[in-house]
Amino acid sequence: MTLEFLLTALIIVASPGTGALYTVASGLSGGLRASVVAALGCTLGIIPHTLAAISGLAALLQTSATAFQILKYLGVLYLLYMAWSMYREQGMFTVSEQPTDKNARQVIVSAVLINLFNPKLSIFFLAFLPQFVRIDEGSPVRQMVELSLAFMLMTFIVFAMYGAFAAAVRRHVVSSATVQKWMRRGFSAAFAALAAKLAMTTR
Repeated sequence: MTLEFLLTALIIVASPGTGALYTVASGLSGGLRASVVAALGCTLGIIPHTLAAISGLAALLQTSATAFQILKYLGVLYLLYMAWSMYREQGMFTVSEQPTDKNARQVIVSAVLINLFNPKLSIFFLAFLPQFVRIDEGSPVRQMVELSLAFMLMTFIVFAMYGAFAAAVRRHVVSSATVQKWMRRGFSAAFAALAAKLAMTTR
């Protein structure tokens, strides 16, 4: 595992996306525990894509327009659902004075689905991981598994940090109804924008 891989992976993980946005929203609405659970869920959501890349299933998404479109629009619909839930202050996005005991299973499932329904992730890993596989260092499959695990660990750590920061500043959010309202609208608009961006993506 090279320094080049670690730096490249860190840049990718730290870049704002649906997972990071979801983790921050969880921290603001539910506190530190909810944000850590969300970070874990987003990390688990990477597993199907890395397995797809390792097994070559991602190639199907790249060559089959139908498979790609089905998965893509499932992702679009789910992101729009998340946007609507945030706007309506439903479920786990309710902000209260005290962090509520969020259902960990609900948070994890939502986080996993956010990543699972994004076909670009499978294709990304199919293109990204092989670049750092060295033929002279043993089994390529073993190396890809190791790289995937390192990427997942980095994802969890970075997302947990995002969530912890959000949880730390949540008291400033709950103290103002106006801030809460605009926070919900902002996150709702961000998820809607991500849905639109995904809808316009091609293979």
